[in-house]
Amino acid sequence: MPIKVFSREVDPFKNFKFRVYVEGKLVAGVSKVSPLKTSTEAISFRNGGSPSTPVVSPGASKSDPVTLEKGLTLDHTFEDWAKAVLASLGDDDLSLGAMRRNVTIEVLNAQGVPAIKYNLFGCWPSEYTAVPELDANANATAIEKIILQNQGFERDAEFAGEDPGVFQPVV
Repeated sequence: MPIKVFSREVDPFKNFKFRVYVEGKLVAGVSKVSPLKTSTEAISFRNGGSPSTPVVSPGASKSDPVTLEKGLTLDHTFEDWAKAVLASLGDDDLSLGAMRRNVTIEVLNAQGVPAIKYNLFGCWPSEYTAVPELDANANATAIEKIILQNQGFERDAEFAGEDPGVFQPVV
C-alpha cells in the first residue's frame, strides 16, 4: 500500500533532507548526493538536397555517475562494496554483474517524511575514497566518497508520497 504524506506545502523540497539506501539497507551519515542526470546525444544530419539547416535527432542516452559522500564512521558499507568489485576483477568465476546493487534515494518533506523516491539501477563503484586528505591544522569532518556507475534511474511511481489533490496549479 502506498505511503501518503498529505503535505500542505507548496514550497519546493529542501535539498538537505534525504536518505540513501543500498539494496534496502539505510546507509548512515550520507551528507551529499550528486545530481541524478541523464543525457541524450544529439545527432545532426542533412540530406544532400535539403536546405542548409540540418535535422537533429536523438542518439544514444546515458546516465551520469552518481557521487555519494558520507562522514567517515565505523560503518563500512562503501568500503565493503568497493572491495567486492576489486575482488571480482581478479576472479574468473565472478562477474561485475554480481557486484551491481540498486540504490534508493528518498527526498523528505519538512516534517521528515519521505515524499519522493528515486531508484537507481545496476550501480557499482568505479571510484572509492576511504580517507580524505588529513590535516592536523584543519577543523573539518573526514569524508568518505564513492562514485557509482549506474544503468539509469527512475522516480518510483508506486511510491505516492504526495496527495495529488493538495496542490492546485495556477492556470
